[in-house]
Amino acid sequence: MRSVEEQLAAITANAAMPAPVRIAISESLGLLCAEDVVAERPLPGFVQSAIDGYAVRAVDVRGESGETLAEFDEVTLPVVGEVSAGSHHPMRLQPKQAVRVHTGAPLPTLADAVLPLDWSDRGERRVTALRAVKSGDFVRRVGDDVQPGDVAVSAGAVISPAQVGLLAAVGRSKVLVHPRPRMSVISIGAELVDIDRDPGLGQVFDVNTYALAAAGRDAGAEVHRVGIAAGEPRRIREIIEGQLIKSELLVITGAVGGAAGDEVRRVLSEMGEIDVERVAMHPGSVQGFGLLGDDRIPTFLLPSNPVSALVVFEVMVRPLIRIALGKGNPRRRAVAARAIAPVESVPGRRGLIRGQLMRDRETSEYLVQPFGGATGAQAHLLAGLAEANCLVVVPDDVTHVRPGDIVDVLFLARQA
Repeated sequence: MRSVEEQLAAITANAAMPAPVRIAISESLGLLCAEDVVAERPLPGFVQSAIDGYAVRAVDVRGESGETLAEFDEVTLPVVGEVSAGSHHPMRLQPKQAVRVHTGAPLPTLADAVLPLDWSDRGERRVTALRAVKSGDFVRRVGDDVQPGDVAVSAGAVISPAQVGLLAAVGRSKVLVHPRPRMSVISIGAELVDIDRDPGLGQVFDVNTYALAAAGRDAGAEVHRVGIAAGEPRRIREIIEGQLIKSELLVITGAVGGAAGDEVRRVLSEMGEIDVERVAMHPGSVQGFGLLGDDRIPTFLLPSNPVSALVVFEVMVRPLIRIALGKGNPRRRAVAARAIAPVESVPGRRGLIRGQLMRDRETSEYLVQPFGGATGAQAHLLAGLAEANCLVVVPDDVTHVRPGDIVDVLFLARQA
């Protein structure tokens, strides 16, 4: 039986980023930049006002006594014009004059400061300065933000909202990125029907492709939910081969046990390497991983039980997606929490027990209410997982967690 670390190491050793593509910056949020974006022009590109006020020469509003509010002698200047943001008409400021300016407006020639509205009497024809300004006050100079030749966004950076704005500010409509990995999800099982049909005796809805497709999107993948692959082995092979052509990651559920699983694995072994192992974890001990097709696409075989499939996806598949996205830490955030109910775990296997994470209002300590385990609430119930916001991690050598014990907990809440 493999340990969780051994299985995860074998999987992540095959992680790869998709080939870079150039996309619109509006679609780039959260993706890994694949180029150094070099600014070709300064930002700002012209001297502009950083605030609503009056463009002045600082020397004209110093007064005679000094520059502090207590010492400043009020100075009144004529207002000889107004400049709005986006104005194309240059103005020239003469000594002892002021021009009303709006935020982002080009500064008149010879002006070297902006007197804020709140530092004035807000006069329209004549303005009285109530405080002094120094040269450069409330002025954005050419290249203050970015100079030509500066790297606006570096290769390897995960593009944030601010960087999308910066790309727009330097005039880039498209950017080279590592795209979201494409993931296909297939269910196999004679008992399965899609949710738009009424199940007959012995039939159940195909839960897994819907749940795992959502988990893949939550992790950051571009997901294609194939649905149920049924029919003769040749037909199943055709479906899988069709997805290998257009995927960087393939997830197949319901093909790890029984005679049907053996048949599917024989089909998969004809397309590449596939290895089904027992991993020292529960739920989801029996699982498979391999590389299929000419491009050696990472392929996962997950249990048919929805809870087990989702837990295996969380532990094994999600990190591969996060690595492909260039995330520095592909694993969920973990915290220490105090259990408020007992948990029984399977000897020799790492327990991944769903739970509800809370925080004590008085002490700020994390508390966790486990929902199941080897005993108590049944591990296969999907409703319990839907209520969970975390997984309680029970080490391989621990079989019993008592109320009050400190345990590691993995957040299931979505993070970028």
